[in-house]
Amino acid sequence: MWELDPQTLITVITILGASIGIVLGCITPAIMEGIATKKALESMARQPDAANDIRTTLLISMALLESTAIYVLLVILVLLFANPLLDRFFL
Repeated sequence: MWELDPQTLITVITILGASIGIVLGCITPAIMEGIATKKALESMARQPDAANDIRTTLLISMALLESTAIYVLLVILVLLFANPLLDRFFL
């Protein structure tokens, strides 16, 4: 196996961790948004009179779920482009 200097090793590990993090951080909210939409549509079909309230609640919950994915993206971008580990270990 080839030898990597510590700075390159930390960069490679950070990129791999960021890749796994962005996949999990985007798949999970997407699945939850699908489940929330499914349940809201089922509720609207059962109670058409409450459709406006259900729709409002759905839009608020979708915004909160999407903000989770945006926070994950923010953390991943910080790890990739302003890696604090490199500054901490390699001054």
